[in-house]
Amino acid sequence: MTGFDFLHDTNGGEPIHLPEIGLNLRVRLSSRESNGQLTVIETTHAAGYGPPLHRHLETEVYRIVTGSYLFEVAGTRFNALAGDVVCIPGGAAHRFINVTDGPAGQIVMILPGLDAAGFFTEFAGVMRGGRADPAVLSTFEEYWGFELLGPSLRLD
Repeated sequence: MTGFDFLHDTNGGEPIHLPEIGLNLRVRLSSRESNGQLTVIETTHAAGYGPPLHRHLETEVYRIVTGSYLFEVAGTRFNALAGDVVCIPGGAAHRFINVTDGPAGQIVMILPGLDAAGFFTEFAGVMRGGRADPAVLSTFEEYWGFELLGPSLRLD
């Protein structure tokens, strides 16, 4: 890796789709390319969608590119607009929701890196039908060091 390889496609330009949480993503820098130090993904969330409440060991740094989000981190809620940067330390329970009328996008840095393509592809299987399948959730959580804690935020 050179200093100029930062945001090139590593999954052939094909997005990974998770319709249950309104997410499309592309891996822009894989953990393999950074010797496990960092993963960079580009995400787009449909209006009114975001991930369920969860936590994991990795730190995530979000750069909001388009739209705006309502974040909840360790029980505290706040808005993040295009141009903002949000850092969620490893181990903090968090979730967020796209609060704009259309798609919203982020660049997300994950430290240390993880196999994002593998994680999100498997997570799509866990969330098939919009709810976590208990038969596969505990194996997924144990393998990935991930804990699903509650539902996604909703705009009421």
